[in-house]
Amino acid sequence: MKCPYCSNKSSKVTNKRNLPEEIRRRRECLKCKKRFTTYERIEKGELWVIKKDGSRQKFQREKLERGIERAFEKRPVSQERIDKMINEIEEELRKKGEKEVKSSTIGEIVMKKIKAVDNIAYIRFASVYRDFKDLKDFNREIKSLK
Repeated sequence: MKCPYCSNKSSKVTNKRNLPEEIRRRRECLKCKKRFTTYERIEKGELWVIKKDGSRQKFQREKLERGIERAFEKRPVSQERIDKMINEIEEELRKKGEKEVKSSTIGEIVMKKIKAVDNIAYIRFASVYRDFKDLKDFNREIKSLK
């Protein structure tokens, strides 16, 4: 493990925590004595997403994170809660036991999870996901929340 400060390859682990989806290690560089954190995730089988046009692409957790974080931007929801939701969504997809999943399936799972946490974030996500064209689309979705 390279030190992010001085690029030295020698470090020692000062603390280790087993988290549900990963292992967190606090490290100290043996050269510059600065501390940094590393995360170790279990590599799971590849998951492929079937897009609306029929094309396939690898599942990208980062893409899921960006979409969800954008929906929750400036909302009173902690980053910890958002991260937990993202983990739950990925876990739910992998538990299906399929190597391919439709993007529409992912979208519906995400919308269900967001709706349970924050209605404004839900409307934001739904407006992009369902490609709202005008105020009628927004009104219809808001009425479904009531």
